[in-house]
Amino acid sequence: MAEAHQAVAFQFTITPEGIDLQLSHEALRQVYLSGLRSWKKRIVRLKNNVITGVYPASPSSWLFVVIAILATMYTRSDPSMGLIAKIQEHLPASMQCQTVVSAVLFSTLLWLSLIFTMKLCLKQLLSYHRWMFEQHGNVSTTTKVWVMLVRIFSGRQPLLYSYQGSLPNLPVPAIKDTVKRYLESVRPLKSDSEFERMTNLAKEFEDSLGSRLQWYLKLKALWASNYVSDWWEEYIYLRGRGPIMVNSNYYGMDFLYVTPTPIQAARAGNTLHAVLMYRRRLNKEEIKPSRIPGTFIPLCAAQCERIFNTTRIPGEETGNVHMRTHAHTVYTPFTDTVVHWQDSEYVAVYHRGRYFRLWLYQAGRMLSPREIEYQIQRILDDPSPPAPGEEKLGAFTAGDRIPWAKARKEFFSSGVNKRSLDCIEKAAFFVTLDDDEQGMMGDDPAANVDRYAKSLLHGKCYDRWFDKSFSVVIFKNGKNGLNAEHSWADAPIVSHMWEYALATDSFQLGYNEEGHCKGDVNPSLPQPQRLTWDIPKQEQVAQCLAVAQPLADDIDFHVFAFRDFGKGSIKKIKMSPDGFIQLALQLAFYRDRGMFCLTYEASMTRLFREGRTETVRSCSSESCAFIKAFENGEVRKMRLIRNASEKHQMLYRLAMTGAGIDRHLFCLYVVSKYLGIESPFLKEALSEPWRLSTSQTPFQQLELFDFVNHPDYITCGGGFGPVADDGYGVSYSLIGEKIISFHVSSKHSCPDTDSHKFGTQIRKALHDLLQLMTINQSDAAGSEQNHSSKTQNKKEL
Repeated sequence: MAEAHQAVAFQFTITPEGIDLQLSHEALRQVYLSGLRSWKKRIVRLKNNVITGVYPASPSSWLFVVIAILATMYTRSDPSMGLIAKIQEHLPASMQCQTVVSAVLFSTLLWLSLIFTMKLCLKQLLSYHRWMFEQHGNVSTTTKVWVMLVRIFSGRQPLLYSYQGSLPNLPVPAIKDTVKRYLESVRPLKSDSEFERMTNLAKEFEDSLGSRLQWYLKLKALWASNYVSDWWEEYIYLRGRGPIMVNSNYYGMDFLYVTPTPIQAARAGNTLHAVLMYRRRLNKEEIKPSRIPGTFIPLCAAQCERIFNTTRIPGEETGNVHMRTHAHTVYTPFTDTVVHWQDSEYVAVYHRGRYFRLWLYQAGRMLSPREIEYQIQRILDDPSPPAPGEEKLGAFTAGDRIPWAKARKEFFSSGVNKRSLDCIEKAAFFVTLDDDEQGMMGDDPAANVDRYAKSLLHGKCYDRWFDKSFSVVIFKNGKNGLNAEHSWADAPIVSHMWEYALATDSFQLGYNEEGHCKGDVNPSLPQPQRLTWDIPKQEQVAQCLAVAQPLADDIDFHVFAFRDFGKGSIKKIKMSPDGFIQLALQLAFYRDRGMFCLTYEASMTRLFREGRTETVRSCSSESCAFIKAFENGEVRKMRLIRNASEKHQMLYRLAMTGAGIDRHLFCLYVVSKYLGIESPFLKEALSEPWRLSTSQTPFQQLELFDFVNHPDYITCGGGFGPVADDGYGVSYSLIGEKIISFHVSSKHSCPDTDSHKFGTQIRKALHDLLQLMTINQSDAAGSEQNHSSKTQNKKEL
């Protein structure tokens, strides 16, 4: 909008009398208001930076310290022990009120020192994690004192990023602890001879190379905010040369049972406006800091900085990135980059093979939902055909990264193509207006939900821009969803934003009786701008699509909401809901494949600064022992299920507190590659396939939803593709107290996997485990009642 206003703000013509300059006052007014909005945002950012910088103190506390020092001096006391006089000696002799100025300077230094001390104390307090390992209801005195101190040092009204400077750094575990835990995790998966061989490799590594690599990691941990996150982002995500569609990106769903409006443009209007409302709260840091559920312990918010205006750029060849080996230097020449722009006032929209730029602000004002609907309808009604090569241009982002990087350099580095590509990459986010209808509908709603999941994950392979931080998809029947790129942040960050958008769309903004957005329309809004392209060679687009399409077609999805019971029933049997579900998944996989497998469960390390994820190796000796006993009908299975559940909780807590296995091994491997040293132990440990990859997407803002009065307004969460070609990807969400949603993915090309069959096994495993625990609980209650009755009878006799 600003560019258009600037283009028409003034016109001039050359006449015999000179230059006739004509100013458009309305256009200048629009430019002025846009600039005013920009300056307001800068002022808000500056204010928030000050508030965050002095946290846990407040800016007003500076005045309190100054007044206290001046009042003390008024009583002819010197609280500075001579420092104020020293400061006064260095002030110009001509300066008036030298004593007051020196006192203010001393007060400021004292205030800054107190802030630094408070931050340091809070950082040390947040480094204490023993509370997590204490039994519920049996809290130690140390933890009680710690809780009190954390509350004192935490301040009163923190902003989103207030805790960032006080979060501890991720600790580097001891080599011997990591090796020990690794061997424990693979023991049930290897034969005696295989385990003996791996034990020897591990011991050799621990006694020789391990300590050398560990030294480099400890050095990095002292220097960097987080010794894992930058390498994890670069080597796990950005260095990958395969398609990010399916392999890396993930998706989030709309409400499962209801669609607030069947009008596509109206749903887009409310959804886009709700997302912009979230961005405004994010920019003002009005979003409350995330915390561990049920506690006041803050989590790192660094990933929130790149939600909007962010794009993954395919890497070009660089000669300065390499890893050494003994024989020669091995170059790894391609790496993507994640680019974040400060702000963007428009979104890029795709519809029927055409790309548009849709401005969402006018004169510094956010467009209303009704105005956005009006603009979206204009795009839907636009009859113009796609330009040659435009329709399937998005396939570049779905295929391999090297062809996309080369094509970007060759065809999109200048001219009209660069301007249009810049428009997409610098947009706040990407929007797809899909011509398909999706959701739980028709004669086979279950199968349609599976197709809905596949559409969100990969679409047609060319109608999403998979490089954008996230793409909002609005379907023809009003259903929506999103697809998110994974390198810049993990699913809970996007999920938090999407929960807010769904709740705001339905419960705050709403629709009128006809299904349109509420409010009035400004008919003077300029038309959405078509992006123009000049694609001389379309063969490369076709080649990328030829890579992406088979990958998409191979994905087998099954999505279902398990409504027979939820976490409420699981908690009644005194088990961790997550541990219960993980045991059910282990049991389901064992019944499906007749074997155990290395299992990945994503945990978070956001208790630490710039923390992301850690792996919980859910398949343990304890879980395997229970499953074998359960399937064989052994009587000792009750003791074993308790052992398995407690072991899982211990593994999860260790992962959260920085004592996990896989990130440490990964970083040791990176260091070994930089040093040009081969480690048989690390190579084998990190090459083992994850045939069962699982992740829980937590519901973070339950207060925004009303499951009692609006039980159908639930989202089924989201999902991702399988990690191993012969394995499963399982995402699950605990929704309220009575629902558990599952997203199961696998590949059709593998004869040993079937997502629908595995979903059936999950349902049966959940029922079998709950029945086991319920019967045992009933028997225990009956035994206790009989014992009480016998005791009472004895007393009466």
